[in-house]
Amino acid sequence: MSTSLLYHALGIRGYCHVKTVYEEGGIVFVIEQPRENYRCSRCGSAEVASQGRIPRTWRSVPWGRKPVFVQFAVPRLKCWSCHHTRQASVPFADQKKHYTKSLARYVLELSQFMTLKDVALHLGLSWDTVKDIQKQRLLVRYAKPKLKHLRQIAIDEISVGQGHRYVTLVLDLESGAVVFVGQGKSAQTLDPFWVRLRASHARIEAVATDMSPAYIAAVLEHLPRAVHVFDRFHVVKLFNHELSELRRELYHEARDLLEKRVLKGTRWLLLKNPEHLNDDKQEPKRLKEALELNRSLAAAYYLKEDLRQFWNQTSYLKASRFLDRWCERADASGIRRLQKLAKTLRGHRSGLLSWYFYPISTGPLEGTNTKLRVMQRQAYGFRDQEFFHLKIYQLHETKHALVG
Repeated sequence: MSTSLLYHALGIRGYCHVKTVYEEGGIVFVIEQPRENYRCSRCGSAEVASQGRIPRTWRSVPWGRKPVFVQFAVPRLKCWSCHHTRQASVPFADQKKHYTKSLARYVLELSQFMTLKDVALHLGLSWDTVKDIQKQRLLVRYAKPKLKHLRQIAIDEISVGQGHRYVTLVLDLESGAVVFVGQGKSAQTLDPFWVRLRASHARIEAVATDMSPAYIAAVLEHLPRAVHVFDRFHVVKLFNHELSELRRELYHEARDLLEKRVLKGTRWLLLKNPEHLNDDKQEPKRLKEALELNRSLAAAYYLKEDLRQFWNQTSYLKASRFLDRWCERADASGIRRLQKLAKTLRGHRSGLLSWYFYPISTGPLEGTNTKLRVMQRQAYGFRDQEFFHLKIYQLHETKHALVG
């Protein structure tokens, strides 16, 4: 085999082909390094003396269905310049790896279209080897995402498994990339992120979170100059929870069988937007019957629909007046749950109105959450948490199939 073919086929340069061995259905290429190419792996000096060899074998890119191996006796060199004795460097393979760099590149290319298991079966490698190759690539690219460019971020926790297991994510709202993954959902989970953020000297303009006291305290402490925006979807979710509980209470308090029958099964009708009600299933008619039958439920439902208009006002001043009037109506309704919600919204008034300076939310994180769940189902879970976190960093670059 010529030196050119050795280079173009296997990505090996500066070595000579000695012989080719066909054994156990595979192809083994035995190579050697010319004496004049010996260099100290520490200082690069050519003033070295050979002190034995250590035979090693690397897995390389297969030829068709045939596995290919590269066999090379690595010389042990004594350097007269730096007075160290060590093995010569092997440029076609990473240190302490049993596969060549060309095979690693091939695995990464296949991983864009195939799962880890499929790549391993196709190449005849172990699942752990394929995962190790992917993990090393991810560590290079995502071990420490750059934070200097951050301007607008969203913070939220996401459930990742049974037993109340959570991860806290920080998302760059401009690029859609996850820039921090923390295990857990407490305020202390974000401590490493704050340390790196200070070191990066990033100028955060706005932060979107839910109304959690822990997030409010953390943002106030670490980003006192940033505009804190409370996520609109969490506000709507909070109201929907109170509306569901109110319907449940009214159902249990009802003594009339007709009222119980009408209220039963109307939870999702109350939570749906009116434009999404299905006429074929007579959902508008059923909802109308339930609202006509119970005034408290009707008041809560119409207040819910009215609250959606808060984010559609044309100015900060109009939104401020709208929020005040809405809270007054909730207080006047006499419904304890709505009065409690009005008190909550008044207490978070500043963060709600901040939306009119920075119309941002944690909504993009919900899209990331959907991708994450698809990735988990496809992988049947992750036993390596570090690898799992690195895959989350890569989510914004994945294709719809999420095979990578």
